[in-house]
Amino acid sequence: MRKLFLSAILLLGISVTQAQIYPSKEWSKAEPAKYGYDSKKLKEVYAYIQKELYTTGMMIIVGGESIFEYGSLDRVSYIASCRKSVLSMLYGKYVESGKINLDRTLEDLGIDDHGGLLPIEKKATIRHLIQARSGVYHDASNPGDDAASRPKRGSKEPGKYYLYNNWDFNVAGAIFEQLTGKNIYKALQKDIAQPIGMQDFRLENQVKSGNLNASKFPAYHIYFSTRDMARLGYLMLRGGKWGNKQVISPEWHKEMLTVWTPASEMNPDKYRNNVEYGYMWWLYYSNNPVFKGAYEARGAMGQYITVIPALDMVIAHKTDRVYQRKTPRAKYAKMVEMIVSAKTK
Repeated sequence: MRKLFLSAILLLGISVTQAQIYPSKEWSKAEPAKYGYDSKKLKEVYAYIQKELYTTGMMIIVGGESIFEYGSLDRVSYIASCRKSVLSMLYGKYVESGKINLDRTLEDLGIDDHGGLLPIEKKATIRHLIQARSGVYHDASNPGDDAASRPKRGSKEPGKYYLYNNWDFNVAGAIFEQLTGKNIYKALQKDIAQPIGMQDFRLENQVKSGNLNASKFPAYHIYFSTRDMARLGYLMLRGGKWGNKQVISPEWHKEMLTVWTPASEMNPDKYRNNVEYGYMWWLYYSNNPVFKGAYEARGAMGQYITVIPALDMVIAHKTDRVYQRKTPRAKYAKMVEMIVSAKTK
């Protein structure tokens, strides 16, 4: 039946991309040549992964079908800071319903932490938190941010200075629960995992953690499989739509991916050559037209959901931290370049 459907849309002159194929229970597979990719070059990608990376699971989705797979696709593990991009996706529904007003301040919400926040810090809004521009440099309950580059507390006015700071993101998670009255994981299950048919999402796998002596606010860690990360990326690639259902509104999808922090304002300055920032999504900054409009969820040790609209592509990549190994960002970026160069037509 699926083959007959594909044949029909091709006869009608509709491209596979226009038809917007979605996976059912499983991802369908396609030969790379169907979408203009050179199989030999993708074999070189495979060899590069084996030699240079610590990849434990990876998929390349083009046109809604899998053209490349590596490692374990169903193994559930920690997605690290990709969780922040997931929270951004969850926010939209409740911002639009009025339950979350992005311009409410920490003071208004009664948010405080060990030792107390400074008066200037309490002026930060929810919007500032999800932009990583709060100006609050209190210790977070977990590492994995740019805390080493934090300015002195009270030295930056909220909204004026970007710094990737886990305190912002953890508090954004706590505020989500405070204002919606929903557990973040149950909201994730109902609002996203179920509508897009995530195969391996289980509530019992999800757990918050962190040093609560450093901060009152734990990190809302999330555990996904590679193939479910690919679904999340594909939902984003399709503008928040899954089949006939608009899971995330087009307006919120656009707002998440708006450049709120341009490359010139990224701190520390190591970011300024290649990335910008939206609402908890990393936005590609490149002269290569292929990467125009591309964006990414990133997590420590090698967790990535890369979306490249110009190629109708999603790359889901994992390095399971249980092996205590890390896929360096530079090597992952080189692999992405190799994938892009494998397209021949």
